[in-house]
Formats: sequence, C-alpha cells, structure tokens
Amino acid sequence: MAPQELQVCRVDYTDPAHAAALVQLLDAYACDVAGGGQPLSEFAKANLPSSLAARRQAFSVLAFDGLDAVGLVNCFEGFSTFACKPLVNVHDVVVLASHRGQRVGEKMLSLVEQIARARGACKLTLEVLQGNSSAIKLYQRIGFAGYELDPAMGHAQFLQKWLTPEST
Repeated sequence: MAPQELQVCRVDYTDPAHAAALVQLLDAYACDVAGGGQPLSEFAKANLPSSLAARRQAFSVLAFDGLDAVGLVNCFEGFSTFACKPLVNVHDVVVLASHRGQRVGEKMLSLVEQIARARGACKLTLEVLQGNSSAIKLYQRIGFAGYELDPAMGHAQFLQKWLTPEST
C-alpha cells in the first residue's frame, strides 16, 4: 500500500506525540533482526526523548503516513578533523515493514541532508550491516559509498567496545 499522505518532519522531542512515535519506532527497530532482535530497555523507553533533547548535537526526523508514524532517523553531529567542519552521523534509520520499498527512507534522508547542510556539515556518515541489502541499495542510490582514503589500505571498518554491562 502506497503512503497516503507521507509527511516528513524534524522531531520536536518535547512534543508528546513525537516522543511517543520516536520510542515506538526505535523499539520496533530494536526488536527487528537488523536492530539486534531485543526490545529497548524500560530505561531507554522512559528517557530517550528527554536525553536526546538535552544534546544539542542530536536531531531526528519522523515520517508519518496520515496520522501513523512509519519512519524515523536519528542523527548526531560530529566533527571531521580533516575538513575542520561538522559532519552528521546517521545513527538509526527505521522504516516499518508496511512502508518499506516506498521511498520513505529516501525522503527522510533528504530532510536529514537539508538539516546537515544548514549546520554547515561537510558530509553524512552511517553504518549498515552487510546483510541489509535493501538498505545498502537505498544508501548507494542516494550517494553514500564505502569509506576509504587509499584503495591500498582498504575500506574503513566500524568497531565497538562496550564500556558498561548495561549497554549490551
């Protein structure tokens, strides 16, 4: 089913409807195999909107099909030392299964790019699991590419190290 009235907007973390949509969509993503297959903790559900609101470098975008929230992108501003300019990391991209393949992600990422440009960012970055071929196709279609400085050194890899047991 094609979206009826797809609207994409920047999240107001203090708006109860936006906050509820953000938590609902991120929880759906967390429960999906692409998000780890585990629901958000009760702590995250209760504190995520206010914690994001407290961070000037954070912003999010929602997609609504009519009154139904169907997509979410969470972003964080970082800094490129080589360019000496801000960058924006796309941290989460969520599109409900009912709306995948309908360019919802593309429309949300277009607004993300507009916001990033307004912030003076030099680039967008993101991570994606190798097995998420539909997401990779989307990202490549809209201009994302693997990161490398010199082909002889290969592509960059994303690594992590948990600092607290609660983070896992």
